[in-house]
Amino acid sequence: MWWACPVTDQVTIAPAGVGDAGEILTVQRAAYLVEAQRYGDPFLPPLTETLDEVRAALAGPTVVLAARLGARLVGSVRATVEGDTAHVGRLSVAPDQQGRGVGGRLLAAIEAACAGRVSRFALFTGAESTDNLRLYARRGYRLVAHRPDPNGIRLAVLEKTPTAPVLPDAGAVSPARSGA
Repeated sequence: MWWACPVTDQVTIAPAGVGDAGEILTVQRAAYLVEAQRYGDPFLPPLTETLDEVRAALAGPTVVLAARLGARLVGSVRATVEGDTAHVGRLSVAPDQQGRGVGGRLLAAIEAACAGRVSRFALFTGAESTDNLRLYARRGYRLVAHRPDPNGIRLAVLEKTPTAPVLPDAGAVSPARSGA
């Protein structure tokens, strides 16, 4: 039996709630599987993170945003503010939605959510993750260092100083949904 579903290509980005933890973890694991294969390391932290750890991030001071395509969660991103720096991490987009601008919109939205509170954004990605590095370069991030992770994988450390307001098409962040 076919069910009628509204067809939409409109991605919305909003603060995530604790009730989103399972979907966030599912998308995160699917998205980071490619990275694990690239580096031959199935123990990347986004793959070993537990549901309770995701819930704790959602319940704590970390800013967590979720991208939805209709009712489906298709991406998420986090930022932890420490001093004047927002540490951006766990940018994840469902594999079938990658290359459609969702990651760039999530990045713009997390920057907007932290705007006015920080003078720098910092993040890292695998040094061989060319698609990620291109995305970050397009968004104004610059390479500041390389360092190994605990398993010896070479990471690229990137930073950005906010210089211009986020464009309206970057995706407005709407008020948090309830649903803990």
